[in-house]
Amino acid sequence: MEEVLEVYQRPYDPDYPVICLDEATKQLVKETTTPISAQPGHPERVDYEYERNGTANLFMLCEPMLGWRRVEVTARRTAIDYAHLLKHLVDYDYPDAIKITVVQDNLNTHSPASLYKAFEPEEARRILELLEFCHTPKHGSW
Repeated sequence: MEEVLEVYQRPYDPDYPVICLDEATKQLVKETTTPISAQPGHPERVDYEYERNGTANLFMLCEPMLGWRRVEVTARRTAIDYAHLLKHLVDYDYPDAIKITVVQDNLNTHSPASLYKAFEPEEARRILELLEFCHTPKHGSW
């Protein structure tokens, strides 16, 4: 835990951003009846019944010191999805950063090996050289 707290105490530096990363699986629901539109003096009425419609994964990224955040929705939570998220973080969200610290939990896909599953070794190494990982304590995630 001390490592995480030390990372959070670093002064803000745009060349060395600190990014928090987490993910959540969410159930998708489909309405079974059409809502009744709002009318003057009456709110919209929506039935509480729904149909299960699969799940989606939400990757959530934020830079607390800057107030920046992004959510990426994927069909699944795989090593390949995680690797592409990191590539986007390095190449598009923070292309000018010298080193990006990623604070994340210890999920099995949160590993440098995920990058090697998704990309050629040279590309995986290029991305990894721009990242520093800080893991939250086991059983002590967000």
